[in-house]
Parts: sequence; structure tokens; C-alpha cells
Amino acid sequence: MEAKNFTVWDYVVFSALFVVSCGIGVFFAIKERKKATSREFLVGGRQMSFGPVALSLTASFMSAVTVLGTPSEVYRFGASFLIFFISYTFVVIFTSELFLPVFYRSGITSTYEYLQLRFNKVVRYAATVIYIVQTILYTGVVVYAPALALNQVTGFDLWGSVFATGIVCTFYCTLGGLKAVVWTDAFQMVVMIVGFLSVLIQGSALNGGLQNVLEQATNGSRLHIIDFDVDPLRRHTFWTITVGGTFTWLGIYGVNQSTIQRCISCKTEKHAKLALYFNLLGLWIILACAVFSGLIMYSYFKDCDPWTSGIISAPDQLMPYFVMEIFDTMPGLPGLFVACAFSGTLSTVAASINALATVTFEDFVKSCFPHLSDKLSTWISKGLCLLFGIMCTSMAVAASLLGGVVQAALSIHGMCGGPMLGLFTLGLVFPFVNWKGALGGLVTGITLSFWVAIGAFVYPAPDSKTWPLSLSTDQCPNVTTAAPPMLSSRPAIADSWYSLSYLYFSVVGCLGCIAAGVIISFITGPQRGKDVDPLLIRPVCNLFCFWSKKYKTLCWCGVQHDRGTEQDNLENAWKQGNESVLQNGLQQEGLAHVPGSDPKDKSQNNMALEKITYF
Repeated sequence: MEAKNFTVWDYVVFSALFVVSCGIGVFFAIKERKKATSREFLVGGRQMSFGPVALSLTASFMSAVTVLGTPSEVYRFGASFLIFFISYTFVVIFTSELFLPVFYRSGITSTYEYLQLRFNKVVRYAATVIYIVQTILYTGVVVYAPALALNQVTGFDLWGSVFATGIVCTFYCTLGGLKAVVWTDAFQMVVMIVGFLSVLIQGSALNGGLQNVLEQATNGSRLHIIDFDVDPLRRHTFWTITVGGTFTWLGIYGVNQSTIQRCISCKTEKHAKLALYFNLLGLWIILACAVFSGLIMYSYFKDCDPWTSGIISAPDQLMPYFVMEIFDTMPGLPGLFVACAFSGTLSTVAASINALATVTFEDFVKSCFPHLSDKLSTWISKGLCLLFGIMCTSMAVAASLLGGVVQAALSIHGMCGGPMLGLFTLGLVFPFVNWKGALGGLVTGITLSFWVAIGAFVYPAPDSKTWPLSLSTDQCPNVTTAAPPMLSSRPAIADSWYSLSYLYFSVVGCLGCIAAGVIISFITGPQRGKDVDPLLIRPVCNLFCFWSKKYKTLCWCGVQHDRGTEQDNLENAWKQGNESVLQNGLQQEGLAHVPGSDPKDKSQNNMALEKITYF
């Protein structure tokens, strides 16, 4: 396909995104220059409000993968993606009510600090390494996706676009820290919505209105949304999206450093929860825009599919090709859409770089060099941002080998995020699980999820489970249909275990981790309740045992959960300016500021912070 070129106005609109994004980084670098601490750089001094954090969360995880990939998925497979409305709802509820309270009240900066408090350093370092690998892989996909769009739309060099993306987001992330990331995300979220709305309005007008679009989508079976088939090998059904999607996104949201880091940057726990719930509204809006863009695109191309006919070379190029078609006579709007795609990428990559720098600094650098000065800590944090920016950009080269961007991105999260979700669930929900069970469960979950994911990559699922809906080329000139691929011999396991829906990779990893962790803990001797701080666990079975003190005590497995009833103790400590409470794993210098505590007395019974009830 011959790429269509940008006009001058397209370049102006597109360039404005980079200028504003970099400007925000420069602004916060100047504004916060007198607050030269790693704490201020990495978590914004814990003084953020819920509004910009909510926009930042939505922009970061509704990346170019959504802007380019979801409309393509809807175009080819139908609007079943709308069921993710349910998954997102479950994910936000579980994150805000189960995981966030423990992380926020513990005063940690890296989520993996929690694993050392609950288990030991070995578990913490193992999880940190897995997170770093997962995030670099995922970020590579996110960088590659908009570069592909730009290449398709304007003919720019693909890898030149990749490196331009990496340079810009690394620049403002390194300069301005978390505050720059959050406020740039908020701006980019607005750009994403405006870009989608322009496509929806113009696309609907060219197709005779929204009613006509829906009618043609119905005739093409694109609105057959609910499919209750329980076959786990089917790519998208109600169950794979609600169950598998919830596990996958909970691994992204509930225990992911990038999400939790921005939540704990909020000034209060209430602001953190509000950020998550307002972020849910943003997720719904972006998902609806992406799904309707796919339906409009199908209505436009219903008689001449550009992918089947060979006009474009990959499904992920459908959306940018569609944009150049409908905005052919409207200079500036193609640039707005590409800015929309890049907004998702810049926000995601910057958040990932900031999170990677945070966990590396807190989990490795600070552990090895605990007495670094504030100035040196800040410079090391900036250096880590630069390092991970280079690594994430370079990883985009490998992303070109992973297939469709949506499936590739969610597969990566399923392979690593599922076991990580299982690990944190073991720590929070099962008080009796010991460090051996946690480590064994993590290894088991990783092994299972990588086994099924790599097998699925080598032996793709049969067409009967993943074949797209019908696409027509009746009115295409000079159709060049590619020959069907020759199927090599397949082992029996390829049509069962390896054909599992990619959304179930996280389920396999999470449940495998939990099951192995529980079994190993019982075999090696359960964790003693008196050795577990009540601050670090949140047994959900408490919700069903509230009427009986006896059963509630049993559910806590010996952990002394009833040493007080006032959560206000902690909130009052924060209000009085004692921001260091529980910082870096209940350090004694933080406890010295809590009323009623003696820094020389290390017994847990003297901690005012333990007088907290979570249910």
C-alpha cells in the first residue's frame, strides 16, 4: 500500500502534542527544583489529588494498544469487547477495596516492599525481577504500535518513529518525575478522547448516521455480543472476557507498581479510591469509543476489506488506513488521530519508566546503599529513568514479531501478571502462607503460564476457535488474496492446552500460584500468626464471619486482628504531617512521630499503628 502523506496542518497538530508534553516536564523540573528528594521525584510527595491521578490511570492503560488494536478486534471479531465493561468494574472494586488499603496504609513506595514485610527479601527480589522483565516487554509493544500507525499513515521510517517516541517520553519523565507524568497523562487523555470523537463523528456521517452503522453491523453479525459458550478454547466468549479479563486486568491494576505508585501518591486514602473509581468512568468512555470506531470502520469497509484484499499488510493498520480515508479532504484531523495514538503511548511508556525506576531504586539501590543523600538519590532516580527509557525503546524492535498488538500485550500481562497477582493474593488473603509457599507458588505460576503461552505462540489455536467473522472483497479492485498457511503436524496437546484462550493465561498463572503456595505452606509448616503484622493482611473471609468473633479469629489464623478499633489513629498521624509513618517497611524513625510509641521499644505491642481495624 502506498502511504498517504501528512499536510502541513497535520504536522502542526501532531507536533503540538510533543511540545506540550515536553513543556510539562520542563515546567515541573523548574517548579520542583527546590524539592530535590527521591520521594518527591518518584511519588510526588504524596500530595496528589484524585482528579489528575484518575485521568493518568486511564491514559496509561488505555494506550495505543486500545486506540489501534481494539477497533481492529471489533472489526474482525465483533463487539464482544463491550463485555470488558464488566471486567473493568470488578477490577476497580477489588483494587480499591482489597489491595489499595493495605498498600496505602503500609506507607510503602514500591509494592514489592510489601513482599519483604510479609515474607522476606528473596520473595521481594524475585517478584521485582519478574515485574521489570514484564514491564519492559509490554512497553516494547506499546512503543511499536503507534510507530506502526505513523508508518502506515505518513510513510515515516518505522524505527525512526520508535526512537522518537522513546526520546520524548524519557525526556519529560526524567526531568519532571511523577508529577510531570501524571499531568502529562491528564493532557494526553483529553487528546485521546478528542481524537476518538473526531473519528466517530466523521465516520458516522459518511456511513449515513449511527442507526445505519448499527444496522449494517447487525447484518454482519458484529453485534452478537453475548456468547455463553463455556469452551475455554474459544477466543472471546462471555466467560473468557469476564473471568479471564478480570484476572488479566487485576494483575495490571491491583498489584502493578505503575498503578499503585500513582494511587499512593494521593494525599489521602479517600483520594486514592476516588481516583480509581473516576478512572473506571474513563475506562468505560475509552472502551465505548474504541468499540464504536470498530463498528463504524466495518460499516465503511463492509464491501471491500482492505486487509483481505491486500491493501494493508496487517490488521493493526486498519484504523490508521480508515482515518486517512475519511479525513482525506480535512487537513489537520489525520494528525489529530495520530496524536491520539501517540498520547496513549507516551502516557503508558512514561508511567512504566517511572515505575521501573521506582522499584529499582527502592528494591535494589536503596537496599545496598541505605544512607544516600537526597541529592544523590534524586540523580540516581533520574539516571534510572534514562536507562529504562532506552531499554523500553529498544525492546520495541522485538514487538514486531508478536502479532496483533492487543493479543500480544494482554498475553504478556497474562504470562507475568497472573502469577504476580497470585503471589500478592497469597500474602493478603491467606495469613498462614509462609515465604516458602509464596516463592514456590510464584515459580509454579510462572512455569504454567509461560508453558501455555509459549505453546500457543508455537502452535496457534485452530481456525474454528479463532477465525474472524466474514469479510467481503466483492467491490475491491485488483484483489490479491494471500494463500492459506500450510499447517505443520501438531501434537495432541496443541489442540487442547495450547489452544486455551489468551485471556486465560493469567487465570492459569494466578490459580496455579495460589494452589501451590497453599499446599507448600502446609507441607513446610504454616506461618505463625504472631509473626504476621495485622497491617499486612486482609482476609476476605472476614466479610462472611462478621457475626461471630470465634470464626473471625479462626479466619485470621492466629493473627492478632483485634488490638484496637480506630482507623483514625493513622489518619490523624498523616494529618499532623507525619508523612514518614511506616515508610520503607515500618522504619523506626517514622514510628517515633506516632503518639504513644517509643522508638526504643521494638515490640509490636507498643505500635499505635496496629490499633487499626480493616473491616
